[in-house]
Amino acid sequence: MSWSTDERRARAFLQHAAEPTNPILARYVTDVGPVDAAHHVAERTAPTDVLTKTRHDVDWTRADATLRTAAELGARFVIPEDDEWPADVVGGLSTLSADDADLGGLPLGLWIQGKPRLDELASARSVAIVGARAATQYGEHHATEFGYTLASRDVTVWSGAAYGIDGAAHRGALATDRRACTVAVLACGLDCGYPAGHVGLLQRIASSGAVVSEYPPGTPPARHRFLLRHRLLAALTRATVVVEAGQCSGALHAAGLADKLGRPVLALPGPLSSAASAGCHRLIQDGTARLVTSADDVIAVIEQSEEEVDPEPEAATPVDETDRR
Repeated sequence: MSWSTDERRARAFLQHAAEPTNPILARYVTDVGPVDAAHHVAERTAPTDVLTKTRHDVDWTRADATLRTAAELGARFVIPEDDEWPADVVGGLSTLSADDADLGGLPLGLWIQGKPRLDELASARSVAIVGARAATQYGEHHATEFGYTLASRDVTVWSGAAYGIDGAAHRGALATDRRACTVAVLACGLDCGYPAGHVGLLQRIASSGAVVSEYPPGTPPARHRFLLRHRLLAALTRATVVVEAGQCSGALHAAGLADKLGRPVLALPGPLSSAASAGCHRLIQDGTARLVTSADDVIAVIEQSEEEVDPEPEAATPVDETDRR
């Protein structure tokens, strides 16, 4: 079997050889490099623990096909060897995989549809807005308002393009005239058209901001992939806002991962009688989240995060010549 000396093609091959979030494969790639890792997996000469987690029937044609499909979609495969890879924020994911292997390893690469650079999208002025799919009118109203106000104030709004809170946040951001206003992170390939009711929304997001996936084109959505994409939302943004979430909402998982990564978690309170806000109330009660009531509250946290990421240099203290004696 032939093998590639190209890192991008090697990483695309490895994404087909195993689930892209596989922590054992991710560690092996870190140890030996993507090209050697792909060669060893293809020839079945990799260590046993790697081989047990990889498919034996994968070949290079699948990698080539997905790279062609991405090009046809106007998308690109961004890898850690690229200048636009946000290594400083993605690197934090190693903390999660060290604590819990089920949370996945470092991404082998990210498929991106949209013109803005990934490192600029994952800047200090970025926030993830998450919440219930079965959102109430109250939740969707505030998610839309938050999305619009934050995008208007040069904060890039990230979410998962799902029905309910996610879609409302994206639509709010798109109502502004700012480029790179919103980013959708998918739990499937860029070409899957999921969810079906948001195909048009995803096209608008890609034309104005970006659609991002850890999974190569052709990968269908699956429950475990939704949970794993939460770690990307948490890692690639500076804060996570939970607008509306029930007691068992997946949004609570995203909030927990953001908290583990040391990112601020914010939650909007809802009516006391609303089961759709019970998860938000719990996050506030147990101290995981700060209570916010407006986009201005979120922006205050973002600005504080900016100062921590890029602190102002301290002015040099003048030295009196007599001090030198």
